[in-house]
Amino acid sequence: MSDLPKPTVPNLRARKRRDGGVPIVMVTAYDEPGARIVSEAGADIILVGDSVANTVLGYEDTLHVDIDVMAHHTAAVARAKPRSLILGDMPWMSYHVSEAEAVRNAATLVRAGAQAVKLEGGRARLGVVEAIIRAEIPVMGHLGLTPQSVLAMGGFRVQGKSVDAATALLDAAKALAAAGCFGFVIEGVPDVVGAAATEALDVPTIGIGAGPACDGQVLVFHDLLGLGDPGRPVPKFVRQYASLGQLATEAVASFADDVRSGAFPGEAETYHGSAELGDALTPDA
Repeated sequence: MSDLPKPTVPNLRARKRRDGGVPIVMVTAYDEPGARIVSEAGADIILVGDSVANTVLGYEDTLHVDIDVMAHHTAAVARAKPRSLILGDMPWMSYHVSEAEAVRNAATLVRAGAQAVKLEGGRARLGVVEAIIRAEIPVMGHLGLTPQSVLAMGGFRVQGKSVDAATALLDAAKALAAAGCFGFVIEGVPDVVGAAATEALDVPTIGIGAGPACDGQVLVFHDLLGLGDPGRPVPKFVRQYASLGQLATEAVASFADDVRSGAFPGEAETYHGSAELGDALTPDA
């Protein structure tokens, strides 16, 4: 468990490593048991990510969840009453149509239990970010490999590999920080780009495939615990800390064996009635 103060937007905003801040730990989780585990482990932020689409719901990308799905999972996380700050992910098309609709959708996540929201994109999101912040809802940005742009990017590809692309990313980060973002997820960029963004910004960066220089790191609950589909390729940036999927399969297989052999249920799992009750229910011979 962390002995740091309970995470809030203001104290997270100040967690720059160059100023002596402790690196920020973020884990993406989607339900009450996951949130409870992540909170008890001492994570600073629980991101209720739109990655629920491909991690839990079986889709190929994040484009198949809407604001109602995200509010449903945010509320489940909030029921765990985690010590971690709850960051609600704004899904595709929840902030693309109008600023007014974006504010309403951000408020939906807050009412579900989020204490801040995250959205993807660069300079095109400046107006939306400013509108949400005017509604007193804190916003975290997300730059680099932005999964909601998978169609435009032609797949999940490392971003910021050229000088022009990296410069544009840094320019967008500075503009969004000036608009009020209290931090950024930086995903899928070369390490030098992650380092440059971290140095250029006065708010923290949280990396996922952005190198070790960021002010924090994030991984998905199912990835770090080995709960994902073993048939799917694992991104280079994932480090798996356990193989719980294999353990779970073995446990269910043991249950199936015990049922088929008659070993389950046993005495310990059985409610016993009286002999009189059994006699009363037994047909006369």
